[in-house]
Amino acid sequence: MSSSVPPSSSHLCLPHQRDALLHFKTTISVDCDFYHDGDIESWNKSIDCCSWEGVKCNNVTGDVIGMDLSHSCLVGSLFASNSLFQLHNLQWLDLSSNNLRGSLLENTSSLFHFHGLQRLNLADNGFDGIISSKLFSQFVSLTHLNISYNGFFDDTESYLRFDGQGFDMLARNLTKLRNLVLDTVDMSDVALTSFLNLSSSLEHLSLSWCQLHGEFPTQAFQLPNLKVLDLSGNENLAGYLPNKNWSSGLELLDLSECGFRGSIPASFGNLTQIISVGLEGNSLEGQIPDVFGNLRKLTSLSFSSCNLSGPLPITIFNLSKITQLDLSYDHLEGPFPNHVSELQFLEELWLSYNSISGGVPSWQFTLPSLLQLDLSYNKLMGPIDRIQKPSPIQEVYLSSNNLSGPIPDSIFDLVNLTSLDLSSNNLSGVIKSDMLSKLTSLEFLDVSSNSLLSLSTSGNDVNSSFPQLTTVIFSGCSVRQFPSFFRTSKLTFLNLSNNLISGGISKWEAEGWEGLISLDLSHNFLTALEQFPGNNLGYLNLRSNLLQGPILSTCLNPQIPSSKELSVIIISKNKLTGNIPSSICNLSSLDVLDLSENSLSGTISDCFGNLRSLEFLNLQMNNFYGKIPDSFVNSSELSHLLLMTISWKD
Repeated sequence: MSSSVPPSSSHLCLPHQRDALLHFKTTISVDCDFYHDGDIESWNKSIDCCSWEGVKCNNVTGDVIGMDLSHSCLVGSLFASNSLFQLHNLQWLDLSSNNLRGSLLENTSSLFHFHGLQRLNLADNGFDGIISSKLFSQFVSLTHLNISYNGFFDDTESYLRFDGQGFDMLARNLTKLRNLVLDTVDMSDVALTSFLNLSSSLEHLSLSWCQLHGEFPTQAFQLPNLKVLDLSGNENLAGYLPNKNWSSGLELLDLSECGFRGSIPASFGNLTQIISVGLEGNSLEGQIPDVFGNLRKLTSLSFSSCNLSGPLPITIFNLSKITQLDLSYDHLEGPFPNHVSELQFLEELWLSYNSISGGVPSWQFTLPSLLQLDLSYNKLMGPIDRIQKPSPIQEVYLSSNNLSGPIPDSIFDLVNLTSLDLSSNNLSGVIKSDMLSKLTSLEFLDVSSNSLLSLSTSGNDVNSSFPQLTTVIFSGCSVRQFPSFFRTSKLTFLNLSNNLISGGISKWEAEGWEGLISLDLSHNFLTALEQFPGNNLGYLNLRSNLLQGPILSTCLNPQIPSSKELSVIIISKNKLTGNIPSSICNLSSLDVLDLSENSLSGTISDCFGNLRSLEFLNLQMNNFYGKIPDSFVNSSELSHLLLMTISWKD
């Protein structure tokens, strides 16, 4: 131990500073929603204050030089007379992630008079009010400042806000500043020319969601020591990426959801220290330059929704450390390379909504770390290659392409799949239940709009298990019977519309549908229905089938339990007969009822007017007679009721 450090038994703490800390404790309350052994609650006179949690003293003089009370559930205000401001030798203070409130200018301005304060973190509190030039006239030693995510949202919203001169004074006076984090501080009154005065020592500049607007000066990208630049979420902030002289040490660049224009310059390839780049949601143009060969540290790259065009840059597939790659919602074209071996750490690959052509190469399914693959809404064509060595991939989205041929059996060897979307292609053949049953982790399955694709069931289907499966969409295929192998799942959403299913829905057919919230069997050839499936059903669509007879009276029999959550019932364009039973009015959540284009008859029960949620009622093209119930006219709850061209027979 150094001779300058006193033994632990000695009392290093200065009495007047101890008393100041204890008085500060009395001005602040501690309020945690969960168990928390708060730092400040353990402070007491019997222990040397230099040993208190969150307090750091100079080992020689005993002066309190640092306080870390972040995440301490502190509640209250820091008034100008607060004893905390008597700690004149304080060098760093962290009060972040508490519930402290008040105006920085009116309540805590004394805090900004500490000439020796080097680090100040007030982030994630309830401070509000104007940040004026007065606060930064004496902050000559400050190297780190974080006042992000402040404000409160009770009856009104109130944020921290720079006035016209406040940020300019900060930029001019804080010449030693290295880290500046102002996320969500209102900077709408700040002149962007103030950024030209920022200290050349600045390493970290984070100004996300600050309402900056105007033309951002290119020189800010060229600060010699800059490592982090985050301007994300300033949608009215425009500007151009510099053609040369980028800060060579830049590690993180986030300009997402801004209004930057122009092209990505070739000099982007000189950012050899870059780790993360986010440019999504800008108004760029031109091609992505093929300059990624030297960006060996890059782990995350997003050019999504940037209006970029041209071919996929080949060197982007050689990024050996990349984990996230998002080039979706652009106009990129051309094929994928035939062979890729460098993307060993890639976890997410997003290329949807482009014009990428060619086939789906099998290497995308063999990358050892890939978990999410989205190539939907492109121009990919041909059969899906056989997968030689399955990966641990969890989500695959290949919808809305021109893929054809059968689904390779090797797809079903991707046993970690939780989501599989092959919808809106030209796939054909048969999905065999024994193959599909390998995907025991599957939660979401969509193969809709593949008109030549069908399901095969067998006697062993009852042994298949889909313990995680909640959503199945087989709309617009060639399915001819209900897939019995889904009975052992936890289905909540089932869409088998636009198929060739005939016959009836018996209790046995609906086994395993007890948890359904949404069921769409429209545009099939169903003839009978014993009861509405499940006890939680909220949406039921049976439009355009061959259902006949008094099905409503059967399914809405008070003796048969039905879901009280039903909000949408569509059984239009069938052959229903009989009347509408008054028990339908027990469905108190009903929003939409469409029974049009049937052969229903009788009168309409007056109880419809008591359905408070009902907004749309379509009974046209039936054989009803009598008068429109008075409750339709007189009930204020039915002000949004829509009655469309009902054919009444008096």
